[in-house]
Amino acid sequence: MSRTRPAGCRVRLGALALAAAAAACLAPALQQPPAAPAAQGAPAAAGAPDLGPGVHVFDPAMPRRRVQRTLDEVFRRQESAQFGPGREALLFKPGTYDVDVDVGFYTQVAGLGLRPDDVTIRGAVHAEADWFQGNATQNFWRAAENLSVTPASGSDRWAVSQAAPYRRVHLRGDLRLDDGGWSSGGFTADSVIDGRVLSGTQQQWFTRNSELGGGWSGALWNMVFAGVPGAPPTTFPDPARTTVERTPVIREKPFLYIDRSGAYRVFVPALRRNARGVTWSAGAAGPGTSRPLGRFFVVRPGTGAARINDELARGRDLLITPGVHHLDRPLRVRRPGTVVLGLGLATLVPDRGTAALTVADVDGVRVAGLLVDAGRTASPVLMEIGPPGARRRHAADPVSLHDVYFRIGGAGPGRAVRSLAVHSSDVIGDNLWLWRADHGRGVGWSVNTAAEGLVVDGANVTMYGLFVEHYQRRQTLWNGEGGRTYFFQNELPYDPPGRAAWSDGRATGYPAYRVAPSVTRHEAWGLGSYCTFKAAPGLVADRAFEAPRRPGVRLHSLVAVSLDGDCALRHVVGGAGGPADARNKVATLRSWPEADRRRTGGGPEAGPPGGESPGG
Repeated sequence: MSRTRPAGCRVRLGALALAAAAAACLAPALQQPPAAPAAQGAPAAAGAPDLGPGVHVFDPAMPRRRVQRTLDEVFRRQESAQFGPGREALLFKPGTYDVDVDVGFYTQVAGLGLRPDDVTIRGAVHAEADWFQGNATQNFWRAAENLSVTPASGSDRWAVSQAAPYRRVHLRGDLRLDDGGWSSGGFTADSVIDGRVLSGTQQQWFTRNSELGGGWSGALWNMVFAGVPGAPPTTFPDPARTTVERTPVIREKPFLYIDRSGAYRVFVPALRRNARGVTWSAGAAGPGTSRPLGRFFVVRPGTGAARINDELARGRDLLITPGVHHLDRPLRVRRPGTVVLGLGLATLVPDRGTAALTVADVDGVRVAGLLVDAGRTASPVLMEIGPPGARRRHAADPVSLHDVYFRIGGAGPGRAVRSLAVHSSDVIGDNLWLWRADHGRGVGWSVNTAAEGLVVDGANVTMYGLFVEHYQRRQTLWNGEGGRTYFFQNELPYDPPGRAAWSDGRATGYPAYRVAPSVTRHEAWGLGSYCTFKAAPGLVADRAFEAPRRPGVRLHSLVAVSLDGDCALRHVVGGAGGPADARNKVATLRSWPEADRRRTGGGPEAGPPGGESPGG
């Protein structure tokens, strides 16, 4: 279903006037790379890489009209292409551009500087929901990264839901996160917002290691901040904000950039501990190392998995170009420190019932910028980090996953038992969306089958910005010791046909987030689970969350929501809190154990009446 936004709730940003621009060339990056002086009209590198037809590289010396025409053409193709085959990367060389960048589906907008301020967009980099009448709950699969924006109106809009990161951006103005109708996001990291963030109708949002110069306005169900100067204090549940002072261990996403000679390189940020604020500043990119593009095997659509695995075995990293990449076997990452970086929402499809990608039990692998789309033949798992039974520790140099998404159905029939299995220890997850599709093609209880989203067996695994939705059994199952989650968003499956088909032993329904009974140490902040049972209205699930009652297991800021009042969650966690039902749509607990049993009903804090449209 769709929601109708109020008339006159927004104004379309138009194309902007021509202005001259100067290119800023950057030094190669090693530890704390220095800023390079600006240079007029930086030349393209001799033998610039062919990154495929989905990559558009802009130079400040190009005529503005030519740049704007390309941006508009890409947006026309991608604005409503929710399940289309197009994949696009819009890359800006260092300099200043007077353009309007409207960001549609499967579109990554990124600067090619070493710091966000090396690329300035004077105009807008924005996501709107015109195609869905202002309803942004299906504005998925897009990104704004590694650039600065000076909005012509003083305010920019990023009206998105899942899988739409706002990462390493410097916005010189305010930021609006809705488009007047429903919105169900979202994720911000390593960004500086000079003005105020206005969350509007956003049901939830996670902000990590960023700086909010003008503060934050608004809250519905689950706003979480970690390591963010300028964040509001914890006031959960009224308003529903949770703030953690620092992130205990984090690494930023690798990114493509151009050095002073015009050569393409990949910057690989370093691990940080007890981190607060952004990695970069006016004079430095932040700690990390730089790798020449020659170290990477550039994967274009049609490249066979056998060839890719041969290149991995030779010690190459991977740069996966925009497109849909069909695989007849898993990509196998076995070398410590390997970087697998996707551009333009590069999509991996395992066609023969295998995993799309597996990582050995090794140090320091980075996997970033990928969408894994289940094939018609069911895969036991779509991505596996470490083999089952992995026992090595990787605390000094963990594997990290950044902007990695999973989809089962929607673009067509797809099946998998599990989407992501984490067997290795110390893994970091940074903006993950695991989605069993609730709309699109190939959708139904017996069609796009998927039992579990995320299963964690490794010790000391940390998740930042974890979104898991609509799986048929447990959305997240945590078996490993010492796990931590900073923000969790979930919708239970919309389509269980009844209690007989959706029961966990004697209990009706499966918990959205289950910490195994054997676990003695686990902590999580900002956990939200929502229900609407469209195939069996009135179905009552026993609990949203489940965890053993032990001193070392602590859950903070929990919320359960009955979206349309057609379902009920009897308790928030275990036998505590709740219900969330037609009478009291929102139920909260400040902490568990020693749960606060205060409930909040519907009303202004619960957002627009009637719940959320499918997909968010």
